[in-house]
Amino acid sequence: MENIVYKSTRGHGEPVSASYAIVHGIAADGGLFVPQQLPVMDKELSELVDMNYRELAYEVMKLYLTDFSEDELKYCIERAYDDKFDTKAIAPMVHPNGTNILELFHGATLAFKDMALSVLPYLMTTAARKQDLEEEIVILTATSGDTGKAALEGFANVSGVRIIVFYPKDGVSTIQRLQMVTQQGDNTHVVAMKGNFDDAQRSVKEIFTNQDEAVRMKNAGYMFSSANSINIGRLVPQVVYYYWAYLQMVRDRKIQLGDKVNFCVPTGNFGNILAAYYAKAMGLPVGKLVCASNSNNVLTDFFHTGRYDANRQFYITTSPSMDILVSSNLERLIYLVCKEDGAQVQELMDSLRQRGSYTLPMDKSVLEEDFWAEFADEYATDNAIRTIYQKSGYVMDPHTAVAYSVAERYQNETGDDTTMVIVSTASPYKFPTSILQAVEAEVPEDESSLMQKLSEISGTPIPQRVKQVLNSPIRHHRVCEKEKALAEVRGILGL
Repeated sequence: MENIVYKSTRGHGEPVSASYAIVHGIAADGGLFVPQQLPVMDKELSELVDMNYRELAYEVMKLYLTDFSEDELKYCIERAYDDKFDTKAIAPMVHPNGTNILELFHGATLAFKDMALSVLPYLMTTAARKQDLEEEIVILTATSGDTGKAALEGFANVSGVRIIVFYPKDGVSTIQRLQMVTQQGDNTHVVAMKGNFDDAQRSVKEIFTNQDEAVRMKNAGYMFSSANSINIGRLVPQVVYYYWAYLQMVRDRKIQLGDKVNFCVPTGNFGNILAAYYAKAMGLPVGKLVCASNSNNVLTDFFHTGRYDANRQFYITTSPSMDILVSSNLERLIYLVCKEDGAQVQELMDSLRQRGSYTLPMDKSVLEEDFWAEFADEYATDNAIRTIYQKSGYVMDPHTAVAYSVAERYQNETGDDTTMVIVSTASPYKFPTSILQAVEAEVPEDESSLMQKLSEISGTPIPQRVKQVLNSPIRHHRVCEKEKALAEVRGILGL
């Protein structure tokens, strides 16, 4: 098996091991760690088709995390994908009204982030031992709604780690907020930021790249790392579920081994769809990757024009986890498009930071073989929720509805009849008000009645985790201005 090392998208520094990249989260030059070469699956699909999720996860992840021993990696995987998921399938495939939907929300926090953040704490602590670290790791994370809770859940009470999550004060759903502010664990800290997700993400990145602060933290016995998808330890586990989806489609007799499938992925920070791109590069038979955005359609315009321009109105939508204008993980794709020219990536990212935009130095056609992009506004999102509910009784959350709408548009506009898989990223129970309004049902005022009404129309029981969060005391009350994130971190750490 080929040894895989990691380097910065911005070209500086020597290659590092997977464990180094996971612990540090982001490169010293502000770039993201990427594999020096993307691995190729070393087994035939026929050898993978009967594996369970844990077995498949090992076969995929071992190709990226080559400095982890077999025992180390299997230890992480076995403890991550256990009964915290409410189904043995971990990520089941459902087929309402002939649609193929991969449900990624059966973990502890009812969102797709659980698929990676269940295993990241184990990868992180194993990597820290391998790196002989003496400092306490401080996980800094910005969230648009789902990453925060999943990271808090994963790292709560993990020895040698503290976690600090920033979320946009008015930019998450009620359940998303309650999930975070009721989080238990003496090492967990939650801060509401007066601003949007981009403000939170920018603040966290600035802290990461502040070398003076890094020295200050080291002298105090701390080091920063990340649980966002900028961390390669978050991205690699996401590759697994694209293989899992494909093999489930084979087992469900929707396709035959070797047939191509398209994936339609609702995405804001570009990590989820980038994992699909990595799976395709590894040899998974994937046709088109359909990038679905909401009204914050900066990615749609990028794929249409080759110009990334975040200088636009920011919309607060019913799909808040996609309310993002600066898509961090796109940098990893840009690096590949620029033929791994770190200096060119640095120039483009400097332009984004200074001017809020950049233009690809080559024709956008380089993107069109793999990607197709469109967006769904609020009307289209509501219509998708209502349409599939009326046809099949299946209830999907607004993020999945964005993907459903865009997938339908892709098929209508291109005539491509390749089998499509829609990636479902969150439980409808995280967004009950939006769903009930979309299906034109009664919308009760209190959260408990909202959940009961959603349970009635969907024919599914209210998840135990939702019941718990509605009855849990609020533990986190911190609020900060967007310019005060570093001061808040220092205060939490007692510096």
